Amino acid sequence: MENIIFEKYSNIVDKYSDLILKAERYIFANPETGFKEYKTSKYMEDAFEALGYTIHRAEGITGFYADVDTGRPGPKVLIFGELDSVICAEHPEADKETGAVHSCGHNCQCAALLGIAAALKTPGALDGLSGSVKLCAVPAEELLETEYREELRKKGIIKYYGGKVEFMSRGYFDDCDLAFMVHTTSVEGSHCLLVRKGSNGCISKNVVYKGVAAHAGGAPNNGINALYAANMGFNAVNALRETMVDGQYVRIHSIITNGGQMVNAIPSEIAVETQVRGMSNDIIKMANDKVNRAYAAAAASIGAKVEIHDRPGYSPVENDDTMIEIFEKVANMCTTPDKVKINNVRGGGCSDIGDIQMVMPAIHPNVSGATGKGHGSNYYITDPESACVFSAKFQLVYLHELLKDDAKEAKRVIANAKTPYKSMEEYFAAIDAFCKDREAVIYEEDGTVTLDI
Repeated sequence: MENIIFEKYSNIVDKYSDLILKAERYIFANPETGFKEYKTSKYMEDAFEALGYTIHRAEGITGFYADVDTGRPGPKVLIFGELDSVICAEHPEADKETGAVHSCGHNCQCAALLGIAAALKTPGALDGLSGSVKLCAVPAEELLETEYREELRKKGIIKYYGGKVEFMSRGYFDDCDLAFMVHTTSVEGSHCLLVRKGSNGCISKNVVYKGVAAHAGGAPNNGINALYAANMGFNAVNALRETMVDGQYVRIHSIITNGGQMVNAIPSEIAVETQVRGMSNDIIKMANDKVNRAYAAAAASIGAKVEIHDRPGYSPVENDDTMIEIFEKVANMCTTPDKVKINNVRGGGCSDIGDIQMVMPAIHPNVSGATGKGHGSNYYITDPESACVFSAKFQLVYLHELLKDDAKEAKRVIANAKTPYKSMEEYFAAIDAFCKDREAVIYEEDGTVTLDI
C-alpha cells in the first residue's frame, strides 16, 4: 500500500515536471531579496491562477496564499515555499546590480510548491483525505538588508523583519493547525531526505556609533573616532566568546554597513549590523545583554555615543517530535533507507519556521539536489529533479500521511504538540520584548558616565 501511495503522487507530479523545472529556472534567473520579490511573486501568482486557484495576496508586500479543501472536516496543514534570495556578489550567477542570487535553494522550494499546487488540482489527488491545506508563497526568510526593512517598519508597511512572522501577525495563519516545508541541501546522492532536531534563533541589531569629525591629519585630537569605537566593540565581543557555554550554540557576527565618508576625516558615524544567535530565546537574551554591554563600554572608553536598535529576529527551530517520527516513515516510503537521515545535532543557522513552531507543530526537512556551500559563491542546484520534482512528491506523500484516515496522524501531532507558547498573543508579547531602542551611553554634566544596556 505504501508503494502505491508514492506511485500515485509520483505519477501525478511527473505530469507537471516541465512546469516545475521551468519555474525553478525562471526564479533562479530573477533573484530578489526579501520584500522585493516582485517578479517572483507575480510569476507564482500567475501560475497558481492559471491552475484555477483563488489566491490571497499579502497587502502592501510580496507573497500570497491559497486554500485547498478536501470537502471533509479536519485540521488545516500549512505548506511553505520561500520567495527570496540571498546576496552573494561573487557568485558567477549573481545579479550584476544587486548581487542577489539563489545560493540558498528557495527557487526550488517555490518550484516544488507549484508542483504540489498542480497535483492537488488533479482529479483523485484528495481522495481519502480529510481537512484542508494552505499553500503559502512567503517572502523574506533570509534576514538581511535590515536597514531597508526598518524603513518599511517605520512606514507601517510591515511590523516584523521576517515574512512568516509578518504573515502570522496579520492573521493569515490563524486557521492553521500544523505546518511543514522542505529545503534543499548539499549532500551527495539523489532523493536523499534528512531532518535535524532544530537550530538557532536570533536577535537582529543595528548599532550606530557617533563621534566627532575632525581633520585626520591636521587635528585628530579634536575628533572622536567612531570607527575606533566600533572596532573596540568588536574586540570586546570577541573577548566574550569564551564566556559562552558549550552546547548553547551562541553565534555573534557583524558587518559594517557604513564605515566613514573620507579617509582624511575622523569618522563621525559608523553603522554596524549584528546578529546574536542561540538555541533558546533565554540564551539569546543573555548573550545579547553581554553584547550590548561590550558595545556601550567601547563607546564610553573614548567618549563616543552609541545607539543600539534591537529587533526580534527569528525564534529557534524546534522540529516537532511526532512529525519527525512521521517524516522517517514517509521518507522510507519515498526513497531507500540509506538515503534517510535523522540528525540530533542542532544547527547554528536560523529560519523563521522557528516562529511558526512557537505556536503550532511544524517540521523543516531537507532534500538533496544542491552542491557547494549554502549562501556561498559555489552553491548550485545540480540535480533539479531531486530538489524540485522529488521534493514535491515527498511533500504530497507526507501530506497524505497526515490527512488520511480522517486525518488521524495530523490529529495525533496536534494532541502531542508541546509548543513554547499557548497562543499567538503570548508569542508576540514575548518577541516584542526584544524590540528596544536606546542611547546606550549617557554622559552626565558632572562627568559621570552611565551605560543603558
